[in-house]
Amino acid sequence: MWKRDLAIFTVICAAFAGACSPAPAAQPSPTRGRTDFPSTAPATATATVSPTATATASPGVRYVAIGASDTVGVGASDPTNGSWPAIIAAHLPAGSPPYTNLGVSGSLALQAVTQQLPGAIAQKPNLVSVWLAVNDLNATIQPASFADSLGQIVDGLVQKTSATIFVGDVPDLRAVPVYAGADKARLFAGIQAYNDAIAAIAAKNPARVKVVDLFTGSAALVSTGTVSQDGFHPSDEGYRLIADRFASAMRASGVPLRP
Repeated sequence: MWKRDLAIFTVICAAFAGACSPAPAAQPSPTRGRTDFPSTAPATATATVSPTATATASPGVRYVAIGASDTVGVGASDPTNGSWPAIIAAHLPAGSPPYTNLGVSGSLALQAVTQQLPGAIAQKPNLVSVWLAVNDLNATIQPASFADSLGQIVDGLVQKTSATIFVGDVPDLRAVPVYAGADKARLFAGIQAYNDAIAAIAAKNPARVKVVDLFTGSAALVSTGTVSQDGFHPSDEGYRLIADRFASAMRASGVPLRP
């Protein structure tokens, strides 16, 4: 949901119809994380894995996260361990290799096609999370263009990996402080159009692609206590709630995450 630095937030508030700045360079990310999910047991310690390294076969759940600043963990007191993918990775079963976090702050879906998708495929995952939408929404990317880019990512993962793919949709952002000056009707219409696009992409491969519902019950995700001081990104509590949404969807699809 939340993926910009304060400078970009100011631009969003002042002119929501304006475009966001290009994505900055990729930030180093923690790694952790195959669709033959084994039985659950305590997880192993995290380690750093190169996003472009070719993965070798190993037991457990091989998890890769694709996304933007929230995937990186911006707004958390400890981004390396406090991002929502890191929280999920802490519940992977024993024997799972370190998960791979490919998130790039500021990334648009189109940029992730070249910056993140190849690295994700190289890791040969059997579990992938994708959360890309809010930066595109802020940049007023047309829903059809966003859908084309996100579709390339999802199709690439379906065709070239064995992964089950969990795609987060867009929460109701109208209560997020950074959008205080935005046209709320226009913002809500954009959210609905993007979520319709995400649902349509998932519907093409329902056995492999699952939508993680972040829109229903959005109030808990955008309350004062779950948004960081920058007024946009999640706080520690916000990241825990997002991780819970993704983890619940994963468990419901048979991913053996530990409690």
